[in-house]
Amino acid sequence: MVTLSEAQVESKFEELAAKPTLSKKLWEFCRKQPLGAAGAAVVLVMIFMAVFADFITHFDPEANDLANMLTAPDETYILGTDQFGRDAFTRIVYGARTALLVGFVSAIAGATIGLVLGVASAYFGGRFDLLFQRVMDVVMAFPLIVLALAVVATLGTGVENVIIAIIIPFIARCARVVRSNALAIREIPYVDAARALGFSHTRIILRHMAPNVMAPYLIILTASLGQAILLEAALSYLGMGVQEPTPSWGLMLQGGAEEFATTAPWIAIWPGVAISLAVFGFNLFGDAVRDVLDPKLRAR
Repeated sequence: MVTLSEAQVESKFEELAAKPTLSKKLWEFCRKQPLGAAGAAVVLVMIFMAVFADFITHFDPEANDLANMLTAPDETYILGTDQFGRDAFTRIVYGARTALLVGFVSAIAGATIGLVLGVASAYFGGRFDLLFQRVMDVVMAFPLIVLALAVVATLGTGVENVIIAIIIPFIARCARVVRSNALAIREIPYVDAARALGFSHTRIILRHMAPNVMAPYLIILTASLGQAILLEAALSYLGMGVQEPTPSWGLMLQGGAEEFATTAPWIAIWPGVAISLAVFGFNLFGDAVRDVLDPKLRAR
């Protein structure tokens, strides 16, 4: 049995005590990245609204109340009602579910697929890498909204097709960034050692190379969340995304931005504020994550 001296035990306790706790890490993050902490707070409020929407408001987001159409904000309808008598606050709260569903699923799926394809492209190299990068060039040649509109026009409207339309351009952007980092990792000796031991290509890509490009992956992921929410709102506003009566911030803008701009401006103001805050929050949080994970920025 191995025994430790009193001095060794004391040093172990001191080492454990010196390790920062989760609360200390969070406080350090808030102190060094105040804007990132503000963005994280906005994101947490959105998540809280989406999860507890049934308890935050008692109105039905899809039920029409023709007796209270275009009601100005008051004690009952704190943000007013739309042209169908639906409570604007309720639609915004439930709209957070749609925004987060589309944002998280499309960003995570697009970034993850791009991670695997980017690492595989760097690992295999040669003709596969050349062909893959030319395909990525073609995808990236189109603006996000144009490519998303083309995909939705082909597949049709609906939440599922909107998610697919947003995933495709995200794959190309993440794959390009990840590949540039994976090219350097491919030359590290442990990759050659894994090949010499007879490991499969799949194991080398997923277990030995992919974990070493997680920093750029997380940066791209957090940056893509705000873009995904903005794209979903834009597609819904153009009538190519989520369809009525599903609560969506883009649909709320579509219904009140023009026809009721002067008579009932609150119909367009509040969803516009919600979209702006959501994108602003995710962008601030994404910039903070980049500053924390990027070694070049940490060294400054």
